[in-house]
Amino acid sequence: MGLYSSINIASSGLTAQRLRLDVISDNIANANTTRTTEGGPFRRSRVIFRSRVDQPYWKSVFLPKALENEVGKGVRVVKIEKDYADPPRLVYDPTHPDAIKSGPRAGYVEYPNVNIVTEMVDMIAASRSYEANVAVINGSRSMFLKALEIGR
Repeated sequence: MGLYSSINIASSGLTAQRLRLDVISDNIANANTTRTTEGGPFRRSRVIFRSRVDQPYWKSVFLPKALENEVGKGVRVVKIEKDYADPPRLVYDPTHPDAIKSGPRAGYVEYPNVNIVTEMVDMIAASRSYEANVAVINGSRSMFLKALEIGR
């Protein structure tokens, strides 16, 4: 394991968690959106991560040969998918412009399947993961500085 592998791994985590925070923020911002361009209420989005250890990854011409085997370890975002497993919330409001007009659910409005409490818990978890990756980078930095002091 090289000197920069811990920073490469932690930086992939920082990028992934930042994207996760962006998606969570989008979910919270659209918690009351009843109409989208696709039709129907907004659907909660989820970020899917996967390990980079077994994944082939491009090798940069700018990387030293010693680092080529270290690039690709860490985490990557595979996709951002909509959550269709949970049904939309139904709220009775016949005066709403998006209320269902006929049928057994007449007068109900379909609201997004976004639970604010779940989103806040996910946001705290993503924030803590981000902080942990920053701590790894700071720890690596201090080890590098101590190694340089030994060499003096």
